[in-house]
Amino acid sequence: MTNQTVAGLKGVSAGQTAICTVGSEGNSLHYRGYSIEDMVGQACFEEVAYLLIYGELPNQSKLAAYQQKLKSLRDLPEALKIVLKLIPRTAHPMDVLKVGCAFLGTLESETHPTQQQCDIADRLMALFPSIVMYWYQWHHLGREIDTHTEADGVAAHFLELLLQRKPEAMVSEAVDQSLILYAEHEFNASTFAARVTTATLSDFYSAITSAIGTLRGPLHGGANEAAMELIEAYQTPAEAKAGLLDRLARKEKIMGFGHAVYKIRDPRSDIIQGWAKKLAALRGDKVIYPVAEMIDKMMRDEKHMFPNLDFYSAAAYHFCDIPTELFTPIFVFARIAGWSAHVIEQRQNNKIIRPGAEYIGPEPRPFVAIANR
Repeated sequence: MTNQTVAGLKGVSAGQTAICTVGSEGNSLHYRGYSIEDMVGQACFEEVAYLLIYGELPNQSKLAAYQQKLKSLRDLPEALKIVLKLIPRTAHPMDVLKVGCAFLGTLESETHPTQQQCDIADRLMALFPSIVMYWYQWHHLGREIDTHTEADGVAAHFLELLLQRKPEAMVSEAVDQSLILYAEHEFNASTFAARVTTATLSDFYSAITSAIGTLRGPLHGGANEAAMELIEAYQTPAEAKAGLLDRLARKEKIMGFGHAVYKIRDPRSDIIQGWAKKLAALRGDKVIYPVAEMIDKMMRDEKHMFPNLDFYSAAAYHFCDIPTELFTPIFVFARIAGWSAHVIEQRQNNKIIRPGAEYIGPEPRPFVAIANR
């Protein structure tokens, strides 16, 4: 292979993986050989998480045992509760997750990686909703909550902590299925960050903290928050049409459209759009979903760009009564499964990840002593 500089490493193969593929044309998605379309509607998130982390689909008894294990891991250590209370109310929830993950690593440190890694993955999956919601409820609603619930799934657990009641069945199912869609996506920016950290032989918590920090950016996980802000800017489809034309004329970047890998469509988008439409009907919505459809239409007509998973997931989460600032943390609740699988895989045949760079600075020159500058 010849040395070639590619901006953003787009299209450059950076390694091998048996976890996920987006397909040769970039318009399909498979987790360990199973298509996303086949899993959604037939599996729950915990089945998919088990597949990613442990390498196989669980049978009914293994799934029940796995859900019970996750249920037993939801309680926060007292020291972590103290730290969460000290994080300012103004902090972004993604920063709360970064701090929570890193601090947990000091309380429950990884001393035997090959023996502990799957248990740490499960602990983080169980605990991330508890971390965010304990902080959120304390600072935003002034109450200290018990983070243990009897909900079978991560989605229902999160919603119960948020709403302080059992969620409606359709709402719980919609969030659960969205977690499957967000669970894994090959060498995306946050996953690659986790693998780079892992490749230095750093610990599991450090790798996941790196990934969370990377996902926080609006060009990655934060796009769903930006998409919701865009949708809420308009009250009618006509307003949305005029507003989009104006934004495009000013060459604004419209979040939630296009993809670094997919060329024709995002196979996850049609699925989450279906959920957004059903939830809109459940809520009797006459504004949010029609506006989202118009934005979608305008982007297709004017820019020939398709919505990615983030665009309609924003509307779907809105209809589930989830505050916009919590959209990206939900991404983390899902992607911890994929990140964990990649940390484990990187360790199996590890080589430090250290690419080269094309130097474009000054030619060699003599150093000038400070007295002569």
